[in-house]
Amino acid sequence: MSLKIHHLNCGTMCPHGRRLINGDGGLLEAAEMCCHCLLIESGDGLVLVDTGLGSGDVRNPGQLGPGFTALTRPRLQLEETALHQVQALGFKPADVRHIVVTHMDLDHAGGLPDFPDARVHIFAAEHRAATERRTLPEKARYRPAHFAHGPKWAVHETGGERWFGFDSIRALPGSTDEILLVPLIGHTRGHCGVAVNTGAGWLIHCGDAYFFRDEVNPQHPYCTPGLRLFQNIVQIDGRQRRANQARLLELARSHGNEVTLFCAHDPVELARMR
Repeated sequence: MSLKIHHLNCGTMCPHGRRLINGDGGLLEAAEMCCHCLLIESGDGLVLVDTGLGSGDVRNPGQLGPGFTALTRPRLQLEETALHQVQALGFKPADVRHIVVTHMDLDHAGGLPDFPDARVHIFAAEHRAATERRTLPEKARYRPAHFAHGPKWAVHETGGERWFGFDSIRALPGSTDEILLVPLIGHTRGHCGVAVNTGAGWLIHCGDAYFFRDEVNPQHPYCTPGLRLFQNIVQIDGRQRRANQARLLELARSHGNEVTLFCAHDPVELARMR
């Protein structure tokens, strides 16, 4: 049975340097980056894949930290929050039964407090990194306000069944819907992709495993210089990140007719998926 999937933009960011980030326009022009999230109408209620920025971030931008807001220049509009978009589709926040996060960076987990009844699925290494915040970079990227409400964590270990050569874990055990956590470590300690069987093929939300659409272009792999630099600056493990990016490129080459890949922040990919 096919799932109904909505592709949402749950946060627009406008850093300077459009040519270096989007690959067009001027050097001083504002770039555009989205927070690409999925809302899945499943047999077990609604499932969100990532939440983008939340209503609390809009009301109190200071909780995002000065570095993030100065660098990314987010628009912070209530209309873009997952909460508002879920309600606009005719659902209640409590209808969101599950949230599957690619990782807990502030622009992926900001909407968690808007859905306090949801079970939040996450890899154990990412849960530890986000809640312990041991290093200065992790103190900046993981914001306590996003999980101060005490989420209903569903913490998963890596391993499990194979999916196109990758390890994978079923996010919703016992469900007839196939929604898988696929380890893609490197950007963070417990980063993952989320693979969804639509009934007509697989979608894989790659989170921040890559940032620019052509990084997984089988004919001409390419990343804009600004996004290449950013990925190198924020990565936890560069070797693993590059290795997993290469595996995604190979997946696109060998199974592009069965699997559709997209990342979290490329507005061109979001427009294609919509």
